Amino acid sequence: TTELIAYVAAVLAVVVTAFAVSDNGNNTADPFSAEQALRYITFLTIGYMIARGLAKSGSRSNTRDND
Repeated sequence: TTELIAYVAAVLAVVVTAFAVSDNGNNTADPFSAEQALRYITFLTIGYMIARGLAKSGSRSNTRDND
């Protein structure tokens, strides 16, 4: 569960940062655009799925145990 909490916190941090950082009405490029935010969220999701896969592959419990 701590992995899930860390993942959700990181995604929320990316979303809040994407909303907070803006060009303030100037005609300049957005320093942290929605496209970049989605890219970072995708990277976080891939990392979370890999971490869960590694955690599950290392578990020793057998689903066929009848005890």
